[in-house]
Amino acid sequence: MKTELIEKAYAIAKERYAAIGVDTDRALEILKHTPISLHCWQADDVTGFERGEALSGGIQATGNYPGKARNIDELRQDIVKVKSLIGGTYRFNLHETYGEFGGKQVDRNEVETKYFQGWIDWAKSIGMKLDFNSTSFSHPKSGYLSLSNPDKSIRDFWIEHTKRCRRIANDMGKAQNDPCIMNIWVHDGLKDITVERLRYRKLLKASLDEILTENLPDMKTCLEAKLFGIGMESYTVGSHDFYAGYCSKNNVMYTLDTGHYEPTENVSDMISSLLLYVPELMLHVSRPVHWDSDHVTIMNDQTLDLFKELVRADALNRAHIGLDYFDASINRIGAYVIGIRATQKSLLAALLEPLDMLRQYEDDDKGFERLALLEEAKTLPIGAVYDYFNMTNNVPVGEDFIADVERYEVDVLSKR
Repeated sequence: MKTELIEKAYAIAKERYAAIGVDTDRALEILKHTPISLHCWQADDVTGFERGEALSGGIQATGNYPGKARNIDELRQDIVKVKSLIGGTYRFNLHETYGEFGGKQVDRNEVETKYFQGWIDWAKSIGMKLDFNSTSFSHPKSGYLSLSNPDKSIRDFWIEHTKRCRRIANDMGKAQNDPCIMNIWVHDGLKDITVERLRYRKLLKASLDEILTENLPDMKTCLEAKLFGIGMESYTVGSHDFYAGYCSKNNVMYTLDTGHYEPTENVSDMISSLLLYVPELMLHVSRPVHWDSDHVTIMNDQTLDLFKELVRADALNRAHIGLDYFDASINRIGAYVIGIRATQKSLLAALLEPLDMLRQYEDDDKGFERLALLEEAKTLPIGAVYDYFNMTNNVPVGEDFIADVERYEVDVLSKR
């Protein structure tokens, strides 16, 4: 797309938005400097480099599209490629099973920072900061219950694992001079009806209490709820209610994974309630389709509403944005770029909302005017603004990235 046309379209869009009190230059500046944490597991279908085994523990990646990353070098190569196709600021989110174990069998209750020093150095070399996750799935001791397991030896194993992960995250944060956000998600649940709901939740609470006792100043912990898992359809220990209560009472960051709720639930409506009781939010931006799934993020109503609510609540400074999906049925690099761009465009749409005028209408009880402006804002020229953003960040504009991803598939992915 020609530079002259992009600049001309942006100038017109800028004037159009200015007419309703929106500063597009300011919106683009915020968009550019709002970090999005890219998830490592889209590159290799959540396999990791610990065991090389198929997923287990209530989750699965479907599809077998050629070219997935088979080792750390290939995964890093793919991320560098993705980064070349997107403008803005990015972090990189690792699961514990993506450590550099050097062919050794390092069990999860023995993991240390030294296995992630290569990631710390690599992230610094490409201008990204790290986030982290403990990993309770895909392990002989995963079973149905980990931190809520009545077997103390298994429960202690996962407590020790999670403690060590928090220390690793703290070392990452110290090295990058910015807190590493560490997410704790466990798959714990049961396939059929249980009469011990309270028992398992008491055990999970006790495990979390022990894990979070240690004060680690260079990391932040967040806790993630789940709707259900495969083979765990009837009962989830760490439900939304459980974690909303726990995080509120203990002043812990809450993780809202938009793929972990029913598709008909309005996850964005949870933001304003949670912000009253928890210090910060971690957003795992995903897409549920009929069930608790992790489809590639798109610019749909749910994603748009999520970011509009954040901006309307003036809460971007209290929210951390990350992606969490794993689609093995399409080109994985393309999946990254689609989801990232959808997230960016949804945030941009929120930043371009004529919020001052809308608030004035609401304060003046002008319901017709408010609804009319909300509707008109939907067709304002956001595309021209986003094209300009990409052009000024020297990355592909519009659909140009498709051909770039196709070339990478021919030159790199097809040879794996």
